[in-house]
Amino acid sequence: MSEQGETGAQVTGAQSLIKSLESAGVENIFGIPGGAILPAYDPLFDSKIRHILVRHEQGAGHAAQGYAAATGKVGVCMATSGPGATNLVTPIADAHMDSLPMVAVTGQVGAAQIGTDAFQEADIRGITMPITKHNFLVTDPAQIPQTVAEAFHIASTGRPGPVLVDVAKSALQAMTTFRWPTELNLPGYRPVTRPHSKQIREASKLILEARRPVLYVGGGVIRSRAAKELRVLAESTGMPVVTTLMARGAFPDSHVQHLGMPGMHGTVAAVAGLQKSDLIISLGARFDDRVTGNLDSFAPGAKVIHADIDPAEIGKNRFADVPIVGDAREVIADLIIALNAEAEKGNRGDYEAWVAFLAGIKKQYPLAYDTPPNGALSPQYVLERLGHIAGPEAIYCAGVGQHQMWAAHFVGYENPNTWINSGGLGTMGFSVPAAMGAKVGMPDSTVWSIDGDGCFQMTNQELATCAINDIPIKVAIINNESLGMVRQWQTLFYNERYSNTDLHSKRIPDFVKLADAYGCVGLACESPDEVDATIEKAMSINDQPVVVDFRVHRDAMVWPMVAAGTSNDEIKYARDLAPQFDEDDL
Repeated sequence: MSEQGETGAQVTGAQSLIKSLESAGVENIFGIPGGAILPAYDPLFDSKIRHILVRHEQGAGHAAQGYAAATGKVGVCMATSGPGATNLVTPIADAHMDSLPMVAVTGQVGAAQIGTDAFQEADIRGITMPITKHNFLVTDPAQIPQTVAEAFHIASTGRPGPVLVDVAKSALQAMTTFRWPTELNLPGYRPVTRPHSKQIREASKLILEARRPVLYVGGGVIRSRAAKELRVLAESTGMPVVTTLMARGAFPDSHVQHLGMPGMHGTVAAVAGLQKSDLIISLGARFDDRVTGNLDSFAPGAKVIHADIDPAEIGKNRFADVPIVGDAREVIADLIIALNAEAEKGNRGDYEAWVAFLAGIKKQYPLAYDTPPNGALSPQYVLERLGHIAGPEAIYCAGVGQHQMWAAHFVGYENPNTWINSGGLGTMGFSVPAAMGAKVGMPDSTVWSIDGDGCFQMTNQELATCAINDIPIKVAIINNESLGMVRQWQTLFYNERYSNTDLHSKRIPDFVKLADAYGCVGLACESPDEVDATIEKAMSINDQPVVVDFRVHRDAMVWPMVAAGTSNDEIKYARDLAPQFDEDDL
């Protein structure tokens, strides 16, 4: 951490807080002032930290997430006590599920009022205890620098996550001495990053013995910046690779060894690769239900090497034959060294038949979609073209639902940190503010928010923030006038009884007028032959935000699909169509 601010100076607690944030290297804060945090906003006025005034605290939290996901730095959001703090609960939970480094600073009522149900009091520390990596309540102004330093260290090391710093108003108003700590003493916090050499040897042995191994790559590979090492491991061994929703971009989509995304809406090849494997090498993944389907029937013949920086994840859902606690980048690097040493002795894995089998499945069951009738606009086509025109260097931030799955499949990801979405929590409204945060962190990158008409209506007020603060994001609304994924389930499992999923959003609101009202450029597109020109027009505007209303066919569905709670063996690549595997080829 950089040391800034005059150590030893007499300052208010509020000045100490801002000096501490500066010393922690903070460049951007997303937030909204209010009574309890107001003392901190006065010294913030003179700080070199850029504060971006959002329109809702949820937007501040998701923007901090987008910033963290795009840059790898700690995202920072700030809110006042009571409702300001509780509006941060959703992004804090989201950051916790998806392992994003974030510090949320909240004001709290004065120390003497805590516990009295004072105006705008909420026990935000108690509320967020299960969804933060750690949290603090500061009532002594002398503790502010130490607490801030610890918060940033905890958020950014080990398995990243959100940390809450709740500061009493009385502590902000009191006088104190600013002393930025020169060292941190956190005796109970010792994350293990280097893997144990014995476990690496055991893992190498299993990899060489296996005939049907798969590299099961999760978001931990993205968070540890291990994409280069992953590629070396994959190419040096020839093992097939699957990348989860959180790991899209960790391995290039165009790579011959890549089977795509596994799970509920995964590719047939990726699901088959895991189901038929005899060894799963899990790197920074957590065997969550969306990947495994029914756990009892998941990959029944596979041994498991499970590498994760969080020991609590190992063996949580699936027994690990070789558990490895460590940072994904360090684990992969050590595996490469161990396997290279074996290769020099002439010991290499034989996966030729397995690779050929999976290549056949990938060729036989590619990602595809039906062209809708009557010249209607296909959402998959829109995203295919968007990915092609915006290219693999752009950053794509998705909301949650059908558009998220189509974006995960039909945009080609070649680079890490170019796909940002709400994976574990599945938060509608994530996309627009997350794109805003990503654009603040990566101002020279093109940033597309890919959103559904339902998600967009939850947080679109942040377009005002973008327009006023010169944050020119681009928004593609995949408008099927529905809560699309819920509607898909109603089609498949509830006899097409569409209870409360029709949003009427091709009629109300008019998204083009809404964009205009928010100081953005609004465009609309409802015909396939207009798609390229509309995207190119959006790409040509870089001095203000752009919103494109893609008015797509409402009955388009996400395929492949494994119904919730069923076995991955029951995957359908289209409605009522199941793939057939000839296992004699193995």
